[in-house]
Amino acid sequence: MAEYENQQERTQQPTTKRLEQARERGQVPRSPDLTAAAVLLACGAAMLLLGRFSGAQLATLMRSSLTLPRERVLDESAALGSFAAAALHALPPCACLWAVSLLTAIAAPLLLGGRTFSLEVLSPDFTRLSPAAGFARMFSLRGVVELAKAFAKFGLLGLTAVALLWQQRAAIMGLALEPLPAAMAHAVTLTGFALMALAATLGLIAAVDVPWQLWQHMRRLRMTRSEVREEMRESEGAPEVRNRIRSLQREIAKRRMMQQVPKADVVVVNPTHYAVALRYDERRMRAPVVVAKGQDLIAARIREIAVEHGVPIFEAPPLARALHRFVEIGAEIPTALYVAVAQVLTYLSQLRTAQRHGVRPPPLPVIDVGVDPEPGH
Repeated sequence: MAEYENQQERTQQPTTKRLEQARERGQVPRSPDLTAAAVLLACGAAMLLLGRFSGAQLATLMRSSLTLPRERVLDESAALGSFAAAALHALPPCACLWAVSLLTAIAAPLLLGGRTFSLEVLSPDFTRLSPAAGFARMFSLRGVVELAKAFAKFGLLGLTAVALLWQQRAAIMGLALEPLPAAMAHAVTLTGFALMALAATLGLIAAVDVPWQLWQHMRRLRMTRSEVREEMRESEGAPEVRNRIRSLQREIAKRRMMQQVPKADVVVVNPTHYAVALRYDERRMRAPVVVAKGQDLIAARIREIAVEHGVPIFEAPPLARALHRFVEIGAEIPTALYVAVAQVLTYLSQLRTAQRHGVRPPPLPVIDVGVDPEPGH
């Protein structure tokens, strides 16, 4: 009952980290029925393709093994040599079948669970020797399903075998009337067809078993909400560490921003709450760009740096608030503020010209941004 309640609590799907840890431990979905079906299919195809060659080789082997001179039969020292010669003669027709079986048995599981290697699965687990654990596995849902699968496989494979024997009964009985090489080749071909039919039957079972194994694998790796939170905490770090990292990132970004203030063409202020530094190069920029902005203490620091480096400071509260609210650092000003910013830049250009020629400075322009972005400031 406790195990059932614990399983009920595991409602969260496994995270990527948990799936990777399970793979490192060798816990991947596997379907023995899929592997068996693939091996039978590959062996049946190999027998159909190599039936004539294998039959001829086996017929020659049978003929040479059963036709021995009397003196060779009575010579005990020649028995080992005869056996070695027969084994070498049987190697070519059998080696291909062995190779196909081995490669298929290795490759088929990779289709479902992928490639994995873990020494942890080789370590002894003495909990499997517990009778209580054994009975729990027998009467669990997985045990019931495995028992049902075993009966289904026995029944389907038995029906398939009976149907094959009944359908091919005439061909099987007729093997005795054929010449030995032809009979051997025909027998290999019949065996290949039988393996293909059995593989198709196991394929039907595997089509049900593969989704079941995938579901079971994900179900075993489910996590509780507390486990998910703990994993997120471990991967992201403690809140204090995250806050410290964010603080350092903000400080670095602030320093980089302040380094751009001396390159600005003008700093628009509120006059004390907001400060926005603008830069415009008509040869490389389509519109002025905000290179730095801030409020209160940051705005004061921007003004100080502007004064130190001789960057003009222009007081236009509505424009400063609009730029601070709507334009990100490094972005161009929106088209709605083109006219207002152009008035500021034009005024500063006229002011520099007047100062060079010693004439009266131009009057301050009336900056209108249309709507106050932050009423009340």
